[in-house]
Amino acid sequence: MILKTGLGGGVAAAILAAGLMTAAHAAEWKFAIEEIEGSVQDRYAQEFKRLIEEKSGGDITVTIYPYGSLGTSAALTELVTQGAIQFANSSPGHLGTLVSEVQVFSIPYLLSQNDEVNKKVLSESDVIYETLQSSFHEKNLHLLTMYPEGDMVWTANKEIRSPQDFDNFKMRTMVSPMLVEAYSAFGASPTPMPYGEVYGGLQLKQIDGQVNPVFAIQEMKFYEVQDYMIFAGQQEFTTTVVTNNDWFQNELSADERKMVNETIGELADYIFDVKREFATERLEMIKEAKPDITIIELTEEERAVFREAAQRVRDKYVEMTGESGKMVLEGLQADIKEAEEEMGAS
Repeated sequence: MILKTGLGGGVAAAILAAGLMTAAHAAEWKFAIEEIEGSVQDRYAQEFKRLIEEKSGGDITVTIYPYGSLGTSAALTELVTQGAIQFANSSPGHLGTLVSEVQVFSIPYLLSQNDEVNKKVLSESDVIYETLQSSFHEKNLHLLTMYPEGDMVWTANKEIRSPQDFDNFKMRTMVSPMLVEAYSAFGASPTPMPYGEVYGGLQLKQIDGQVNPVFAIQEMKFYEVQDYMIFAGQQEFTTTVVTNNDWFQNELSADERKMVNETIGELADYIFDVKREFATERLEMIKEAKPDITIIELTEEERAVFREAAQRVRDKYVEMTGESGKMVLEGLQADIKEAEEEMGAS
């Protein structure tokens, strides 16, 4: 059963009693993902599992819990903070309710259009793994890594090429103040809705459109009830991998921490290749399943209008997060610019 609300202490305690709590040196580590089996997050978790089990000589097994097994995305993060599970994906749109500064990754047109630039920044930035990390530790979380899952693509039953086309358009978003602000800035009526309810919401006209990476549009079959896919280049869907900070810092041995960190480092190139593979293959699957779907790629001139509208989102982010958020935003912008200059990208 998919839980519709945060788990709270009572449900978390029940999970612990059912055997989901694992001591640091026990044989099982639990990894919950926000997506279904066969997704980008699942591929990441499966490769993490393979490497950890191989490196530990079978002394550690990793059990993966796909979307719905343990509750909503927000519930998964809560379980990590309580120590009920060891690892989870937690996307900024949901995680922002706990660590407000991480909502910087919900700002449109922040990341580079160059994959290698984004890989360097998301894997290595001191702004992320030192400045931002302190906010995670305050919530008993430790940020292990961030990676993108692909361009966020709009789906709709009409063309969207300008903010005027979003007038009176109910766009489903995650429950994130920054995403609500972003789609308000774009001219839409942002409508937060749980991921598992989006298909029904589109079918019943409770919402007019949604935004997700191509693979999610394919595997959740959103294309069945939408006629247009619009590539605006506004954002890559990024996710984090988090662990319980007390468990990671105090209960794991130095060798175990080293094993986890090395494995995370090895997965950086792997997951970028996976997300590119998914973007290409899943778009072809959509076209094959629905040959009459219309694919729109906004021109640079059309994107520029949305990019200008998105400037107010940066102001809102700083207003919401204060000096710490301003430091993160400015630091990331500097890191992205430096990486682009280093790689001759833009």
